[in-house]
Amino acid sequence: MAHDVRAPSPDLLAFWREHHLCTLTTLRPDGSPHVVPVGVTYDPETGIARVITNKNSRKVANILAAAGPEAPRVAVCQVKKGYWSTLEGRATVRTEADAVADAERRYEERYGRVPTPNPDRVVIEITLDRAIGRG
Repeated sequence: MAHDVRAPSPDLLAFWREHHLCTLTTLRPDGSPHVVPVGVTYDPETGIARVITNKNSRKVANILAAAGPEAPRVAVCQVKKGYWSTLEGRATVRTEADAVADAERRYEERYGRVPTPNPDRVVIEITLDRAIGRG
């Protein structure tokens, strides 16, 4: 079932605010998928999902390698029993201190813990254009 990323149903929004481990799928330079567990925050007001990570991670390298006139497409997904949701969009890597701090705050709100300090932290921002799910 398709959902509006800017106006999700109350159930979908609640699902993305619960504590769930998610996955992020990026494409390697050879086109094969790279799927890794991550924490994700979702802001329907701006239509952006965020992932905090290390600037030297493979996921960041995949996004930067694919950067061109348009940011590369990625997907984040989470599952709980028969309920699942995938958010898709174009990813950019943000390094600005205010963007990182904002993403860390959002992560703390969703996951109930302050991220471990990391001077190499960056934020993958996904400008969403598709949401699908079932539950």
